[in-house]
Amino acid sequence: MNAKGRILLMAMAGGLMGLLVWAAVGVSGPVSAAAEDADSPPASSEFVGSETCRLCHEKQYERFATTTMGKLFLKHPRTEKEAQGCESCHGPGKLHAESSGDSYERLITFSKNDPTPVDRRNSVCLGCHQKSARLHWQGSVHEARGLACTVCHRVMDNHSERYQLAKPTEIETCGQCHIQRKAQLMRSTHMPLREGKMTCSSCHNPHGSISDALLKANSVNDLCYSCHAEKRGPFLWEHPPAMENCANCHESHGSNHEALLITAKPKLCQKCHLETRHPTQPHDPRTRFVFNRSCTNCHSTIHGSNHPSGRAYQR
Repeated sequence: MNAKGRILLMAMAGGLMGLLVWAAVGVSGPVSAAAEDADSPPASSEFVGSETCRLCHEKQYERFATTTMGKLFLKHPRTEKEAQGCESCHGPGKLHAESSGDSYERLITFSKNDPTPVDRRNSVCLGCHQKSARLHWQGSVHEARGLACTVCHRVMDNHSERYQLAKPTEIETCGQCHIQRKAQLMRSTHMPLREGKMTCSSCHNPHGSISDALLKANSVNDLCYSCHAEKRGPFLWEHPPAMENCANCHESHGSNHEALLITAKPKLCQKCHLETRHPTQPHDPRTRFVFNRSCTNCHSTIHGSNHPSGRAYQR
């Protein structure tokens, strides 16, 4: 029996500890020559320079030269890596140039048909863009679903005014995948994204966050309070659903009801409140489904009240 066979028997007999030993051996075992070659850093002799790339890729070179990264890499490099120009992202191009473009060995093309794993492609971008908003990219929803940086960003072309986005605006860029949310923004009441006063990243960090739904705050309410401070409180009389989550009553991306409500009043209130002393029959001709069809005609401070007599949120 060979060494790995003996270790496997140890793993089966030793439970969790044995499995950890087997995993360690598997990781540190022989690696294929191709894998070693792909992961090993390229030698300086493998680089040919951006001017060589330009000989065949004139149009791409000229477009890249007009972008933010192009102006930096091609004209004002700050580091050795940036001075490599095209090869700083695509990898060494010697084999590609010597084969007249037939060989793509050691190159990353970032195209849709590029066989390079997404995490390796993204690591090229993260080699420089690691700080600030990208601190929580590892383990984020977008990273876990195999999203490539190039789905949202275009390095070689100027499609947007800022951030090298794949589309002219953030709404269009995010809308490539989030079609439902993009449609909700077209509803009668909506956040002012269409008017340009907000963007998707005003509330979400697409590169990852420590909270749900890639929010930029610790909770939905904390995020809403950053603009709607008057709803924060503390209140003498708090309305529990409002304090728990603003999304209990509001659809933040857009609604066909007033004030981004998820359901029209009074039906929204009557999802929780079915009091016998209030009329609740929708077809009662005497009440017309509560006074003037709105609970807030009487309970106007529905988010909370600081009045000593405001237990029912009437003042």
